Amino acid sequence: MKTLPLAAALAFGVALPAAALDMTNLTDSEREAFRAEVRTYLLENPEVLMEAISVLEQRNQEAQADNDVALVQANAADLFDVETDWVGGNPEGDVTIVEFVDYRCGYCRKAYPEVNQLIEDDGEIRLILKEFPILGEQSVLSTRVALATRNAFGDDAYGRMHDALITLRGEVNDESIRSLAADLDLDGDKILAGMSAPEVDAVIAENHALAQRLQISGTPTFVVGDQLLRGYLPYDGMKHVVEQVREADG
Repeated sequence: MKTLPLAAALAFGVALPAAALDMTNLTDSEREAFRAEVRTYLLENPEVLMEAISVLEQRNQEAQADNDVALVQANAADLFDVETDWVGGNPEGDVTIVEFVDYRCGYCRKAYPEVNQLIEDDGEIRLILKEFPILGEQSVLSTRVALATRNAFGDDAYGRMHDALITLRGEVNDESIRSLAADLDLDGDKILAGMSAPEVDAVIAENHALAQRLQISGTPTFVVGDQLLRGYLPYDGMKHVVEQVREADG
């Protein structure tokens, strides 16, 4: 495996002086002897290799977390203070969760009831939804329906349409859009007419640009405080993060 020489060097680097790892100063026979010693040691003590890999992974995770904090801080205004974003939960809450969501994403659908339950149980969470369609035409159509609904009928209608779209099992087409609208006492034709509006295009483009700056490539992605949570996180995990953010801000 290509990772073995690097991992071995890491394992030995903590015990050997820097000059001992300078292979350029060794003769061919010394170099071969050193490699043989490393190989023998790792074969006899494979746990050292696993420990070195674990340390490397931990350092990478810490570097990623630090980078994420910097990204969130640099893009805070576009995350937390955009007028075109829908705000749910408690608008005056002390912790904000931003969710990048795709209606056709299975893990977004799995997270949906748990996020709602957390907001209900907590009572002090402000939720911001970022429409981020990345899974094809059906994702884009779903987002256009949601944004057109908000433009035509306001925030309450958007919230109800969001709930309907995230739980929709069939395809999104003219017929299903009219059916969803009728169930919500909305004008489906007005929604259809507004799906290609420049305002809808602008929100989608802005959210994709923001996601690119934040190095987000999948859904769901959550921003809580200055933390980026990439992927689905169960209820208990999300609750723990919220508590951590409160403690840090407290």
